[in-house]
Amino acid sequence: MNKTIRRTSVFVLLLVLALLGRATWVQAYEGKALANDNKNRRKTIAQYAQPPGNIVVAGSPVTGSKRTESGDLAYERTYTDGELYAAVTGFSSQAYGATQLEGIYSGILDGTDDRLKNPVDAVTRKQQEPGTVITTIDPEVQEAGYRALGNKKGAAVAIDPVSGRILGMVSTPSYDPSDIAGTTDGEAWKRLSEDPDKPLVNRALRQPLPPGSTFKLVVAAAALEDGLYSSVDVRTASPDPYTLPTTRTVLKNENASAPCENATIRTALQYSCNNVFAKMAADLGQDKVRAMAEKFGFDEDELDVPVRAYASVYPSGMDPAQTALTGIGQFDVTATPLQMAMVSAVIANDGQLVAPHMVSEVVDSDGDPLRTYDDGDATRIVSSGTAEQLRSAMVTVVEKGTGTNAAVPGAEVGGKTGTAQHGENNSKTPYAWFTSYAKDPSTGKQVAVAVMIEDSGAARSEVSGNGLAAPVAQKMMAAALR
Repeated sequence: MNKTIRRTSVFVLLLVLALLGRATWVQAYEGKALANDNKNRRKTIAQYAQPPGNIVVAGSPVTGSKRTESGDLAYERTYTDGELYAAVTGFSSQAYGATQLEGIYSGILDGTDDRLKNPVDAVTRKQQEPGTVITTIDPEVQEAGYRALGNKKGAAVAIDPVSGRILGMVSTPSYDPSDIAGTTDGEAWKRLSEDPDKPLVNRALRQPLPPGSTFKLVVAAAALEDGLYSSVDVRTASPDPYTLPTTRTVLKNENASAPCENATIRTALQYSCNNVFAKMAADLGQDKVRAMAEKFGFDEDELDVPVRAYASVYPSGMDPAQTALTGIGQFDVTATPLQMAMVSAVIANDGQLVAPHMVSEVVDSDGDPLRTYDDGDATRIVSSGTAEQLRSAMVTVVEKGTGTNAAVPGAEVGGKTGTAQHGENNSKTPYAWFTSYAKDPSTGKQVAVAVMIEDSGAARSEVSGNGLAAPVAQKMMAAALR
């Protein structure tokens, strides 16, 4: 063999070895990644090759499926009471992907999750029967919130303070996920995605807004824990009118005749006195207020229920005047309804927070658990004494203060209203808030609820937490205590 042929043979052999090596690499190491790539049509075909598993509420599925009439995707997702449960389920679309529980548990629901397979099936990649996602949602609480919100733009969350189970999660305006489940729903998708009211946004988890006076509960907790005031019935050092520190800006109270000068925390919550809590935040300083806010869950980037909630924010780098404004839930303070429900849940649960969650169990096709979400361990946020005092003051708000529309006959109900400024110089319609808890002394049942009304269509003068948000909370609390 001459030199040229020998060199050519070696070169060809190296090429063959390189091809074999690359093929081995792709098969052995990149195969799973390629199989799971969203651009891989086979993945989508497998996802819809059989009727998907269901998302279950109180023992009944709120999802389903139907056989498609054409194409290579055999089944299409359907929803029962889709608009009612959209904030819980999210959507599963053949064209636009999946969100929320549909997205998080897609492998369980379509049968491709490796946990559904025995060792032989895992090697052969045989697709198994899908599993089921069991939620903590109480259908009566969910429907009560959805009906009460009606055509308002807003959201509501209800939590069992003791277990952390989310009993209701509503966002309006809603949408029916069935409308965008197929491959030919482009018009419906365009209508929903371009709607200025943003029905695809889960406002309960993913639209933090200024919480207004509901944040005064956090400031009061900080003041009591710090020892700035020893109880909710000690008079504060709070001039009325109050001038923001280092400025000439006078902070007004909504009710000019309210007894807010040097008011106790109880009275200040009852009448929602801005001067008291602005001065309190300035006296504590931003670091102490932030520390308390973060204990309640603010500034948490990984709050998963298991859908990830956007972080509620307590700002930093403020001057004294800005710090004072945070005391009334303004400046750059933002919160989700989930976060404000957590605040009331802590107060209701003797100062302890149990991580909120809306899935109790994920099971395979035989009903065997793949993962169980036990009610979490309680974390101490404030002392038992502080929680007891805040509950007492919140009861005063409902019994004879700004939150009378939240009263539930036969139950202990405490709450706090909020009306948050919106727009430059408060030029737009304010947001209406209400956060609350209720306990039934005869059954031991309890619930914490937060409601946010982003826009009700009401005149500006008619916007208030008691007028718009408290009635929604009342309906959800009454349903939870039945």
